[in-house]
Amino acid sequence: MKWQERIILDPTVLVGKPVIKGTRLAVEFIIELLAQGWAEPEILRNSPGLTREDIQACLSYASSVLHSEKLYPLQG
Repeated sequence: MKWQERIILDPTVLVGKPVIKGTRLAVEFIIELLAQGWAEPEILRNSPGLTREDIQACLSYASSVLHSEKLYPLQG
């Protein structure tokens, strides 16, 4: 499964933040819940219509963004 099948970036939804397709749930919100210790079943229980694959897509998206992040030292 590719995150691109489940995560969209639309400037008319949440100011263009990446969201789970068909929802207004931002990827950052799901990642934050996981970082706070929420278990996957707990997230699914509190977000009707959300699937395990949606949560996995959020993690894949975050991983992809972090892999593409680059840091260039300043020349001084």
